Amino acid sequence: MQPTLFLSHGSPMTVLTDSPARDFLAGLANGLAERPKAILVVSAHWETERPTLNAVARNGTIHDFYGFPEALSKIRYEPPGAPALAVEIAETLREAGYDAAIDRARGLDHGAWTPLLLAYPAADIPVLQLSVQTRLGPAHHHRIGAILAPLRQAGVLVLGSGSFTHDLRRFRGGLSLDAPETPDITAFAAWMDRRLLEHDVPALLDYRRQAPFAAQEHPSEEHLLPLYVALGAAGPDGRAVKIHQSVEFGFLRMDSYAFQ
Repeated sequence: MQPTLFLSHGSPMTVLTDSPARDFLAGLANGLAERPKAILVVSAHWETERPTLNAVARNGTIHDFYGFPEALSKIRYEPPGAPALAVEIAETLREAGYDAAIDRARGLDHGAWTPLLLAYPAADIPVLQLSVQTRLGPAHHHRIGAILAPLRQAGVLVLGSGSFTHDLRRFRGGLSLDAPETPDITAFAAWMDRRLLEHDVPALLDYRRQAPFAAQEHPSEEHLLPLYVALGAAGPDGRAVKIHQSVEFGFLRMDSYAFQ
């Protein structure tokens, strides 16, 4: 039985820059009891109107960013895809009433390959992606996750990749990677952490109204929605375990959780 994961992937520079988050991701596979048979990544960087899965024989590398060192654009992470599994998941979603689609061309965006390159550098585990529907919010993604829960018993690792806080409006040139955390970040993260560890799903689904500074830490929700898929895919009895906590630039919390 695989756990489900929510990972804060940070910027693409995570793969090149020494940091606590990079060290954590590089050792992630050692903390899992069993090697996954396949990995389903729900990435904040693939937004669509309806749930969509990529179904390719081999994944290409999408460099969905600009303004970074040339070394990043040379990175390739191209594991095999899982097209049959993608079709199976899409059909399961359709049977549950969701208008799921298949994309037979898309590869992996940096929300997927940043953590996977560090955790599974051999790129030998089949990987597929599922998109997010940002305008539909947490409850929609939690329900999608619940539909995916049986994948755990089939050895599929459901991995939500986003960011625990994501107000990039704060970024300014010259900010230090180890800048001290601001009080609003601390308050928001503490509220989320407590509700996750208490398995307070109703409060988590209503975080936008209840959590302090919620709209400030997530001006748009795409980077938090993968957490709700992971939470839902753990099933009603799944419980959160915090597996990493750090902060970058003083405002980007890199917290990650396993749901077991």
